Amino acid sequence: MKAVRTITELRAQIEELKSSLNKTTVGLVPTMGYLHQGHASLIRAAKEKSDIVVVSIFVNPIQFGPGEDFETYPRDEERDLAAAEGAGADLVFLPSVETMYPKAAKTRIAVSDVTSGLCGASRPGHFDGVTTVVSKLFHIVQPNYAFFGMKDAQQVAVIEQMVFDLNFNVEIVPCPIIREEDGLALSSRNVYLSPDERSQALVLSQSLRKTQEALEKREIRTAGEARDLLVSSISKTSLAVIDYVEIVAFPELSLLEDEAGVLENNEPVLMALAVKFGKTRLIDNCLLYPKGE
Repeated sequence: MKAVRTITELRAQIEELKSSLNKTTVGLVPTMGYLHQGHASLIRAAKEKSDIVVVSIFVNPIQFGPGEDFETYPRDEERDLAAAEGAGADLVFLPSVETMYPKAAKTRIAVSDVTSGLCGASRPGHFDGVTTVVSKLFHIVQPNYAFFGMKDAQQVAVIEQMVFDLNFNVEIVPCPIIREEDGLALSSRNVYLSPDERSQALVLSQSLRKTQEALEKREIRTAGEARDLLVSSISKTSLAVIDYVEIVAFPELSLLEDEAGVLENNEPVLMALAVKFGKTRLIDNCLLYPKGE
């Protein structure tokens, strides 16, 4: 595995691997570093589907809003390089902010509609920063495939919309949420949690599972009932402060009417939530499929 820091060097290394090893397909795993087993699962998925795996590690300043944790976002380059190599990466791209944004950018990529709710509502401008940096990475790397975790299901929907609308020649590969043994979704931000917050954060996956089971057993049926059960379950935990709990069609992310039957919907339905424990904001979700799928 090689680590590179400039766009020129990265492109040269990709071309060298293609020609010297007679390999053709490139898989990209975009990350902000502080890699965990969720990221490792994306790298392994890329390794299975691609000849060459490129992992980018870049804490993207333009997707952080005022008061968010850009300066304190966890960083550990040595640990990240070891994790990427262990999972099978061929190249790791470690650009500086100056490399990615050498001048004040006058261009942003903005996807409408699917960015208006969920995290887009509580983090204005966040997804403009995501789509802009991902589009830059697509142009730099020219991947055949790009791998994203479904823990941020809205991000997957937004990137897929951008790729469709702008005719990017890349296939987006969504990958399953990876969880700790006790159910907590893996996140780089979990390191911020105190022991009490970490323990209480389990309510997120537990509430999603409880609501999914209630829907499947027809104990509840509608989107309104599902939302109420999620809110009441999470609210029993003293440290949880709910940002949002929503039931939306996926990938459109349109809100379901309260009276709509969740499992009677004609397309997949996403139960999505964002909850703060102390200063740490966590997201989680569960994707449900129509009856018979």
